Amino acid sequence: MAQAYEYLAEWFEDLNDDCDYPVWSQYFIDTLRALHAGEKGLELGCGSGAFCRALERAGFRMSGADRSAAMLTAAEKRAREEGLPIGFFLADAAALKTPEKYDFILSPNDCFNYLPPQKLERAFRGVRAALQKGGIFFFDVSSEYKLRTKVADTVSADDRDEITYLSFNALKENAVESDVTLFIRRKDGAFERFDEKHLRYIHTEEGLRAALEGAGFTVLRVEGHLGEEKERSDRLNFICRN
Repeated sequence: MAQAYEYLAEWFEDLNDDCDYPVWSQYFIDTLRALHAGEKGLELGCGSGAFCRALERAGFRMSGADRSAAMLTAAEKRAREEGLPIGFFLADAAALKTPEKYDFILSPNDCFNYLPPQKLERAFRGVRAALQKGGIFFFDVSSEYKLRTKVADTVSADDRDEITYLSFNALKENAVESDVTLFIRRKDGAFERFDEKHLRYIHTEEGLRAALEGAGFTVLRVEGHLGEEKERSDRLNFICRN
């Protein structure tokens, strides 16, 4: 079975077209501007680069990093198609090393759910080293509420003309393990099957806050998805300063 996003990369944005990328991106843009975060940003765990492209179009100078080469290939293709000068590079959030420092680092859509709790503080230290003094670190995780009550022990499916997506999600103590199966239409009309495994760790607000403060960050605030109340929200947004 393949690693996470090896085959899903090309289809990730299409399968997530119900998440309202424009509204989600505008939330990040408005928050960063309100914090006077600066123009030079890195999207860590950028995937196929949807937020990178949105922020670049809004006037920020973006780079993108991901540990999935397949995702970066998709990101570069989409940015090139839009004529956006975004640089992408291979990097692991667990031990981030960057060629330069940034005014802010944005890490949306579950990047840190893929790290176990014992690796968080070290990961956050790497993020802090990649930021200018006073820089903003803005990331989210899928909340404990979402993963335990909405995702764990369920099956999710999406059936489209060119692809069928199935995810079998099982609770494994403090993580959700997802066996993902894709059926992708070939040029000859037949469908080919691909399988990959995802493991998302369940993090609490208290645990994340402790790891951030241990790494030297100041947590400015924690809020739910798009700034909503965090109780029973599907996401927790952590907005921090170096």
